Amino acid sequence: MTFQGWAEIALTLGLSVLIAWPLGIYLSRVWNGEKTWLDRVLRPVEGVFYKASGVDPSRSQGWLGYAGALLAFNLVGFLVLYGLLRLQSGLPLNPQGFDGLSPHLAFNTAVSFVTNTNWQSYGGETTMSTFSQMAGLTVQNFLSAATGAAIAAALARGFVANRGEGVGNFWADMTRTTLYLLLPASLILALVLAGLGVVQSLSASVVATGVEGGQQTISLFPTASQLAIKQLGINGGGVFNVNSAHPLENPSALTNLITAVSINVLGWAAFFAFGRSVLAQKDVRALVVAAFVLLAAATAAMYAAETRPAPALVAAGIEQPLNMEGKEVRFGVPASIVWEATTTGASNGSVNSMHASSMPLSGGLAMFLMQLGEILPGGIGSGIAIMVVMAMLAVFVAGLMVGRTPEYLGKKIEAREIQFAMIAVLVLPLAILGFGAVAAVFPTALEGLLNDGPHGLSEILYGYTSAAANNGSAFAGLTANAPWWNTTLGLGMLMGRFVPAVAVLAIAGALAAKPKLAPSAGTLPTHGPLFIGLLIGVILILGGLQFFPALALGPIVEHFQMLAGAAGA
Repeated sequence: MTFQGWAEIALTLGLSVLIAWPLGIYLSRVWNGEKTWLDRVLRPVEGVFYKASGVDPSRSQGWLGYAGALLAFNLVGFLVLYGLLRLQSGLPLNPQGFDGLSPHLAFNTAVSFVTNTNWQSYGGETTMSTFSQMAGLTVQNFLSAATGAAIAAALARGFVANRGEGVGNFWADMTRTTLYLLLPASLILALVLAGLGVVQSLSASVVATGVEGGQQTISLFPTASQLAIKQLGINGGGVFNVNSAHPLENPSALTNLITAVSINVLGWAAFFAFGRSVLAQKDVRALVVAAFVLLAAATAAMYAAETRPAPALVAAGIEQPLNMEGKEVRFGVPASIVWEATTTGASNGSVNSMHASSMPLSGGLAMFLMQLGEILPGGIGSGIAIMVVMAMLAVFVAGLMVGRTPEYLGKKIEAREIQFAMIAVLVLPLAILGFGAVAAVFPTALEGLLNDGPHGLSEILYGYTSAAANNGSAFAGLTANAPWWNTTLGLGMLMGRFVPAVAVLAIAGALAAKPKLAPSAGTLPTHGPLFIGLLIGVILILGGLQFFPALALGPIVEHFQMLAGAAGA
């Protein structure tokens, strides 16, 4: 560990939060329909969309109507993307002549991008045409991110309403988030990345001559435009198989820093936007502090693990102070570790190193960050929504301990809200441990593993964790392009995305119907260090109790095996 390494980590984490603060204010104005600096240009465009679709943006929907519109919109998006991928061979902009995808791979990929997971059971440069990348995957990168933001906007209105009936208009929230935030931000970032050397081309490939005179055919795609929304939308799916370790997608240390910061910036912005929208900025800043403390602590622990030599190398007399296996040598350990932590703390899933090559404890922490519910800061909107659910559980637990009526942000937290909150948080262990237990004993599933023993179990756990948490990163040893894996991972993505979404919207509807209460002597303060500590404890206990036994059989026992092997060498 070095001062430079710690400074690099601090810079990456700190910039994300600092840039997110003004963006969060702007996003809140977008959610609330307030005036923005883009109104003069985009208001007429927004009006055209409403007129063409017959939407009245001023009509507020109840939570059931909002949830129904969300599910219907995403179902149509899935069907369109599935058809596009199956028919890829006959569609335009396919200079490589790629065939259509198999039914199970098309199902997995369509579900993956619609749910903002961006799990990839394929190599992008050998499977997807330019048209599929642009008209299919990139479009869903925008729409899935906007869907998550819409959930948070609806939840915010539930807290603000005083005996209200509606939680907003899904179609207006989707339109405004996409037009006013995601499109302009992605355009600016794409231009910056293209100027810094990220490839942007409609050509199929280019032939390059190497330093030894040999020729190599290099695949080309409109990468910069997809990379921008891949990171800002907290999507993660890359054009190339090695994602952001590819020199055409991440050519320099500067692009690495920019894209690493971009992973979390809109996730944090949604926290600040939520705080401004519910008029409780101090309370939501407490959520930011809790999430940032957890993320920073995990990053520090991972950095400490990766900056020690592997015991087997020490026993063999090989001097290597760092674990460079699977790392991109252009960036080194600090840039790789802070990326690994931020991409799993958010529901991003992009990588610039191979997580399966991390030390066992680092890989276990990456899994654990996802298993906490993708709230550090998670996706755009979806992260703050689940963090608020955690806060509600925290005040409920506190109320049980001290006899106070649970309240949060001016609303009583009663049985209905806690029931839906538990549905939102229990779907992860159901999908991860349920599918994982079957896969661990099912011969067809075991054929996809590269390793056996604890690391093989880690491959299974990481795969289902990444899917159900809508992350998308992978332990590279798992060969997932098979009917079992594509189908069950796809089902895990659907469960992890839409069950919590509907549960959160149900909470929003229940809260909207309640009266807005002023703080009283019986109200637990939810903005100070005591509440932050309580919230962190609830998050860790909830995640630890559910997943620690499985992690103990995977990365934790692998760590002790590694130490024992070195001691016996």
